[in-house]
Amino acid sequence: MSIPLLQWALVLASSVTLFFVSPLSRTAPEFFRGARKERTPNAVFLTSSLVISWLFAKSITNAANLGQSFGLVGGVAYAGYYLSFLVAGFVIVAMRNKGGYRSIHHFLESKYGAGAVVVFTLLIIIRLYNEIWSNTIVIGSYFGEQGTTHYYVAIVVFTLLTLAYTLKGGMSSSIMTDVIQLSLFVGLLTVILGFILPQYGGSLKPFLRSGEWTLGQGVDLLLVALVQCFSYPFHDPVLTDRGFISDTRTTLTSYLWAGAIGSGCIIFFSFVGIFAKLNALTGEAPVAVARYFGVPMLLLMNLIMVTSASSTLDSAMASFSKLISIDLSKAAVPSVSRGRWAMVVLTVLGTIPVFFNPAILSATTISGTLVLGLAPVFLFWNVPVPRLAFHLSVVGGLVLGGLLTLFPLPDALHLGDGKYGALLSTNLITSAYCFGVFGLCTLLRKSPRHG
Repeated sequence: MSIPLLQWALVLASSVTLFFVSPLSRTAPEFFRGARKERTPNAVFLTSSLVISWLFAKSITNAANLGQSFGLVGGVAYAGYYLSFLVAGFVIVAMRNKGGYRSIHHFLESKYGAGAVVVFTLLIIIRLYNEIWSNTIVIGSYFGEQGTTHYYVAIVVFTLLTLAYTLKGGMSSSIMTDVIQLSLFVGLLTVILGFILPQYGGSLKPFLRSGEWTLGQGVDLLLVALVQCFSYPFHDPVLTDRGFISDTRTTLTSYLWAGAIGSGCIIFFSFVGIFAKLNALTGEAPVAVARYFGVPMLLLMNLIMVTSASSTLDSAMASFSKLISIDLSKAAVPSVSRGRWAMVVLTVLGTIPVFFNPAILSATTISGTLVLGLAPVFLFWNVPVPRLAFHLSVVGGLVLGGLLTLFPLPDALHLGDGKYGALLSTNLITSAYCFGVFGLCTLLRKSPRHG
């Protein structure tokens, strides 16, 4: 059997299997909250779902490429984003326990009004929309060059197969299949490391010593991740929706474990890129290493990408469905059929950019810069401020971050001479503005009482 046929067999077999194991959701709690027999997901299911929904095809490709560029520093830098789980876990549990909030939208509407909900909704729709095409083009690249018929057919078939099982069960499908997908991911990652590590006699030293811990060699990106992790998680409904479906103790436990497991997976997958660096391989790290080892590795890499991409797509579809049917709806009982139609709409619109041959831009770092204004809003969720504080921080941060990204700072203001020095400076300046205006609004709120 030829390599393309083997690749198709893997995609079809995995997708059809997920369709049959997905539960059929008939009620709103099953479809939108992942409940089964009126029981919410336990810690194992919730942790698995959180971890695999953030191990995108895009993110593990980035992790490998950063390992190729900066050695271990690159992998650790990208893993820094996984501190988002700890931030989100502690904030969401506090919001539920002390504020009694049922969702992020409930909090924003209660404290900041309808205008804040509109702004926030636009941010997360853009996020979910980008998740579709940016992950499916990774799959397409394993079947053919960008722009070829094989490339497009692979993307369309893969996307429709993922849509099919997600339509069947909604959030229940997403969470049920996430457990299978995470188990498969860890198994595949172990096998891939089983190819790579014996090349150095099983020693980790060449990997751990790769890279230099300096600003110019990837530490600047690590600092960007540490700045962004206080705002980044809150514009990802895939991450935050899961914070409101189980009891708070299970939720916090799951978020803490997810942070540890997710960052570990990212660091170990960066070993793929480090191997490429040590052996002077060129091109996209996962593809270059797969070709180095031959057909078995190519199929393994293909399957791990399919696994991570499908888990991200089904989570994005489930979150968009909940957004339309619950968060933005005034209906007393959420409509499951409306939720299914929402998934179809997102899938169609999210696939359109594929045909314009976009590049996987550094979507994480750019979108992370644009939403820095969410940090003070959520970190200080219980501090009384006027509604204007939300707009000054979030919209102001969006405009400032966007302008500084489009019109880069002069070299003199870059922190270090590394690739991400300008990005780090932009993030620090924008964060300082967002926390500054939010703090000013707090003082303005208090000043009349002292007068």
